[in-house]
Amino acid sequence: MIDQIKGGFFGAAVGDALGVPVEFSSRTALSYNPVVSMRGYGVWHQPAGTFSDDSSLLFCTAESLSKGFDIADMASTFIRWYKEGYWGAHNVVFDIGNATRNSLNRLISGTNPTLAGGMMEHDNGNGSLMRILPLVFHLKNEPSIEERYRIVKLVSGLTHGHFRSVFACFIYVEFGIRLLANMDVVAVYKQMQDSVNAFAKAKAFSSTEVALFDKVLQQDISLCREDEIGSSGYVIDTLESSLWCLLTSSSYQECVLKAVNLGEDTDTTATVAGGLAGILYGYSHIPAEWLQTLVKHQEINELAERFAQKAGN
Repeated sequence: MIDQIKGGFFGAAVGDALGVPVEFSSRTALSYNPVVSMRGYGVWHQPAGTFSDDSSLLFCTAESLSKGFDIADMASTFIRWYKEGYWGAHNVVFDIGNATRNSLNRLISGTNPTLAGGMMEHDNGNGSLMRILPLVFHLKNEPSIEERYRIVKLVSGLTHGHFRSVFACFIYVEFGIRLLANMDVVAVYKQMQDSVNAFAKAKAFSSTEVALFDKVLQQDISLCREDEIGSSGYVIDTLESSLWCLLTSSSYQECVLKAVNLGEDTDTTATVAGGLAGILYGYSHIPAEWLQTLVKHQEINELAERFAQKAGN
């Protein structure tokens, strides 16, 4: 299990760091100058190996869960990142989404953590999906899908409370949990579809909202062409692109480079895809050169071990 936890954590952060220098680049531009290894500087002028808010908040989530599930503590940990750069690659915040900023400001002003996340349709960026990976390990032994959904909703809802964001996180976590037990990604994908579709029907979720996920839940997204896959900061685009990259690649390296070179929200697509790829292929299959370049390697390793002791076993 520790190899899968380290694979997930480092897999996400390495993907993030690969994407940071070229965030906002178009797919066309990257087709002429594709990312093939760690780059420095670029759009955010950060050294090679620097991860973004995506991994920082993923690590804050894991840090809180390593002490047990407490949504107020998790909110406080996020605020510490926002105010002090806690778990920032260089202990500063250089990137933050609008929905996350607005929600953290609400938390700081005293809003209950269960009410802080944006609830409007325009609040469906990928800012909760990018950090939800630790729940894969935290919830792996929870037998009740109702309880798993409840926890995912609370954790997503710290910053993104709309059903669409919550449901995207839920699909991702359900896929990840099954991936821990079965390395056959095609079988895992089908199992996730069957389970999530049955749950959505039983809960009578909005058919209009659930239909937005048809490409993931009703079709086989691995059969989509690249030009049918979006890579913006919209939560459904990120869910679709991350699963597409995983299902159409055969190694960690191929998965994250494919994610980055889709363009636009390069760091988040590669964080979300890289977390699952790290679980699937394991820490030892992440290129050593990339791991050595990654900022805070030792701190991430120590976090993974703390997290494994409490939430991973």
